[in-house]
Amino acid sequence: MTPDAKGYDLAVVGAGIVGLAHAYVAARAGLKVAVIERHPRADGASIRNFGFITVTGQARGESWRLARRTREVWDIVAPAAGIPIAHRGLHVTARSAEAAAVLEAFLATEMGEGCRLLTPAQFRDASGGLGGPDLVAALFSPHDLRVDSRLALPALARHLGADLGVAFFWETAALEIAPPRLLTSRGPLEASAVVVCPGDDFTGLYPERIAAYDPERCRLSMLKLADPGFRLPSALMSDLSLVRYRGYADLPEARSLEAKLRREQPRHFDNGVHLILVQDADGGLIVGDSHHYGRLPTPFAPASAEADILDEYARALGRPAPPVNERWTGVYASCADRTFFVDAPEDVVRLVMVTSGTGASTGFALAEAVLSDLLSLPAGADA
Repeated sequence: MTPDAKGYDLAVVGAGIVGLAHAYVAARAGLKVAVIERHPRADGASIRNFGFITVTGQARGESWRLARRTREVWDIVAPAAGIPIAHRGLHVTARSAEAAAVLEAFLATEMGEGCRLLTPAQFRDASGGLGGPDLVAALFSPHDLRVDSRLALPALARHLGADLGVAFFWETAALEIAPPRLLTSRGPLEASAVVVCPGDDFTGLYPERIAAYDPERCRLSMLKLADPGFRLPSALMSDLSLVRYRGYADLPEARSLEAKLRREQPRHFDNGVHLILVQDADGGLIVGDSHHYGRLPTPFAPASAEADILDEYARALGRPAPPVNERWTGVYASCADRTFFVDAPEDVVRLVMVTSGTGASTGFALAEAVLSDLLSLPAGADA
């Protein structure tokens, strides 16, 4: 599709979940929106993750609030776009007194509202007998949900185009932004305002602005396992997640747990491994992940990372992992000191980068905040 001469109210560069979220919020407000994407479909971090809209465990404060609101929007947009909710809720298992102490401390914060601590017997009843012999406790949260990201991103784009009138320019690169004119690889386009959502592209548009935040890339390893013969009642995490997800890891009680796990599972730490487990409609399990950082991490994922992921699976579930059917890596932008940033290269341009792998979990609420500032749209309105 070639850009037409007509102007748009908003042009969004990037059709990952953060870009689509901005297009959705603007289109719902009645604006004329164009999305420019260099690939024929979303192909980056947004489709290579769990599709897990994570509220519980997000960094306390702004990220947690953004995740709560984003979950509310997903509950509205998913049925409208024909996106099934694969499952709801989260269980986090604890295999030591130190891990249980972190869960208890979390429950004492505002983030623990609506969550509850389960005994090993209660967790096994809820999960059909899962859990290793050293299971001490489990947290249950009702706040989280999961979609199949491989299906959800294309379905959301179709909904935006067919039902909300968003114009998509696939296989089109945005080369230069000089509002109200954008130069693309398929010709010029005019827009009153622009939001750039570059994913992990640090050297395309506004490279000097991006460099000021000192981002790097995180490469993660992901697996799809064969149907194990049971059905998960929710997403599942374990002890290692409690020292990685900042909503738990920033609590003082997490220090003792981290020291214990570093002694007992040092290679897991070297590979940045923790456990997230979700289930597809076909019964297969999506499991991950590992984390390796750098300006440009190599594409070569160590076999030890996969082994450590499967080891943590066995520790948490009390049974060996089923066969691996698929393997892949993902790459996302990461900053040590922030979970996202919003930059204003020009008055009518915003550069938005999620730097924590939480685009699906925070993107819709972040888009509402950005467009409230940029276009004076009401923030947090009925999605």
